[in-house]
Amino acid sequence: MLESIFATAAASSELTLTSAILTILISIVLGGLISFTYMKTSPAGYSQSFTLTMVLLPVIVAIIILLIGSNVARAFSLAGAFSIIRFRSAPGDPKDITFVLFTMASGLACGVGAFGYAVFFTLILCALMAVLNRTGFGRRPSMQKTLKITIPENLGYEEAFTEVFNRFNVAYELKKIRTTELGSLYELVYAVTIHEQTSQKELLDAIRTRNGNLDLSLTMAPAMNDY
Repeated sequence: MLESIFATAAASSELTLTSAILTILISIVLGGLISFTYMKTSPAGYSQSFTLTMVLLPVIVAIIILLIGSNVARAFSLAGAFSIIRFRSAPGDPKDITFVLFTMASGLACGVGAFGYAVFFTLILCALMAVLNRTGFGRRPSMQKTLKITIPENLGYEEAFTEVFNRFNVAYELKKIRTTELGSLYELVYAVTIHEQTSQKELLDAIRTRNGNLDLSLTMAPAMNDY
């Protein structure tokens, strides 16, 4: 029975209404499953437009494959039409790119009629992504951040916060120094590595007692452009 399910892969190249409806419905279900997996494995947040795209992308790819079939001339004409389209977007997260390829592969499998294989590898990869996310695979125990501190001009910046960083076991490197307020203040930019168990509030409070409660900021990722 299993062999018969997987043997339906492109048994016929003839496009019929029944096969088109079945292909679209399965593509929608698989796209929704992939999108749901992405949302559950993205604790840092996600955009609604991207999750909707992952639902629609397998359907679009499957429809294209259905229309092309085994017609070589039609394939070349569609390739020429799609070459006109240019996607202008900032480079995405590697995980996002992986999910885009995932949805395209699912749509391709549905488009050629390999419904059994499409469902099989979608379930396997969704389960794999869920397990990797739950186990924290590849997650670092420490976080690299950018710390900006404003200090008065009479405070020596070389060793001003060494004791605080050592107390909280924070690895640091002074990246940039600049004067503000006509030279009456200094702005220090540190690249810091903070352990996930370190209380960031207590660290910032300790720094505030040293810099006279002047401005300071802690970004969530190293801002390399500021260096």
